[in-house]
Amino acid sequence: MAKEEILEKVKEVRNAPSCYEGLKKVCDEYLAAAGTAQEAGVSKKLKAELKEDVCSIDHVIPFFESEEGTKVFGADQAKALSKAAHEAKDKGVKYCICPACTAGGWLLDHQDEF
Repeated sequence: MAKEEILEKVKEVRNAPSCYEGLKKVCDEYLAAAGTAQEAGVSKKLKAELKEDVCSIDHVIPFFESEEGTKVFGADQAKALSKAAHEAKDKGVKYCICPACTAGGWLLDHQDEF
């Protein structure tokens, strides 16, 4: 796997509207450390943060279908997200379908490569 592909996925996570500030900060640290002596340490930090923050598809479906999900997204959007998540799960998707989790999940699947 090319280093450029890893860096692009980290940028995707960082720039996703669904990425929260704490994860953005760790992504920025990793991007700044790439190619330096600090990269290995920051890589460990990024992997730990991704493990903490990336949601599974099985975690988000109940949220989309909950009262809280309806409050956050509105009834119509929560229903649409639930439907999309079920369809993704049926296709074998294992992570949340938001952009941050999609790219973050890819990184988790390739964590031995960075």
